[in-house]
Amino acid sequence: MHCIQMTAVGDPDVLQPAQVPTPEPGPGQVRVRLAAAGINPVDAKVRANGLFNPDAQPPAILGCDGAGTIDAVGPGVEQLAPGQRVLFMNGGIGLEPGNYAEYAVLDARFVTPTPDAVDDVHAAAMPLVALTAWEALFDRVALQKGERVLIHAGAGGVGHVAIQLARQAGARVITTVSDPAKAEIVRELGAEAVIHYRDDDFVDAVEHWTAGEGVDVVLDTVGGEVCTRSLHALATYGRLVTILALPEDLDLHHARVHNLTLVQELMLSPMVLGRDDLRIHQTGILAKCAQRMAAGSLQVRVQETFPMAEAAAAHRRLEAGGLTGKLVLTLP
Repeated sequence: MHCIQMTAVGDPDVLQPAQVPTPEPGPGQVRVRLAAAGINPVDAKVRANGLFNPDAQPPAILGCDGAGTIDAVGPGVEQLAPGQRVLFMNGGIGLEPGNYAEYAVLDARFVTPTPDAVDDVHAAAMPLVALTAWEALFDRVALQKGERVLIHAGAGGVGHVAIQLARQAGARVITTVSDPAKAEIVRELGAEAVIHYRDDDFVDAVEHWTAGEGVDVVLDTVGGEVCTRSLHALATYGRLVTILALPEDLDLHHARVHNLTLVQELMLSPMVLGRDDLRIHQTGILAKCAQRMAAGSLQVRVQETFPMAEAAAAHRRLEAGGLTGKLVLTLP
């Protein structure tokens, strides 16, 4: 089959076309003829820094998000059949082959049927960002109706999905953006207040919006100084969840005095740790999000698509920043 391989650790030019044997499904597995593969920051991080599995070496096939049509099933698979459209999050970090390829083989328990109303490109754009946003808001910090939440980078991949999920849960959303065009996007998605972080200090803006109380929850998708300063945007007993590593310079005294909760979200953990039970839980989340997409209540924005052969160009676009939504590779 045709694929794009990460031939070494390095810049986007290490992504090269290759031919490898077409995989066959084993017991309990399905083979998916891929139509699209989502591109996520973790793809670029693995390409630039190395595979999650320290024992694995390039070449490797990247890409965690995929969507397409089942074309073969292994022994014991009864609930799925060839011809069924599915989406999933699997592989791509050095443990199993990813989805920059014509075909993917994976455990049948980890695929979600794609509703007829959702096309393959948007299906492939959804899994990682939706899982990250859902787990961060609901599994990590238990966002509640009526609470106020600051979502950083609201026009980005995780941010724009998180705004919608938070609003559907009855929370009030304030978010940060870099320009007026992104401000318009996040307002359309349900943000009640918007902070232009290049012009206004987000801590001061939150204090003004909450009449000095602070928000109940912060979802940090940026890391570094943004995460550090976000502690001071929280109300007493507030909760901060970050999708990056917690910075070493956090003001832990402030966190202690105000009884703040600090947690991390890495939706790859179930795959990295081989926790099938948690992966089945994630598959359930994807099913809920897919149904919301079909109903029109959840948008997953796709800024641009690239043919699979142009994966290197897609990575360069990703690393240039400034995206409003997702990038997706398409397959013929």
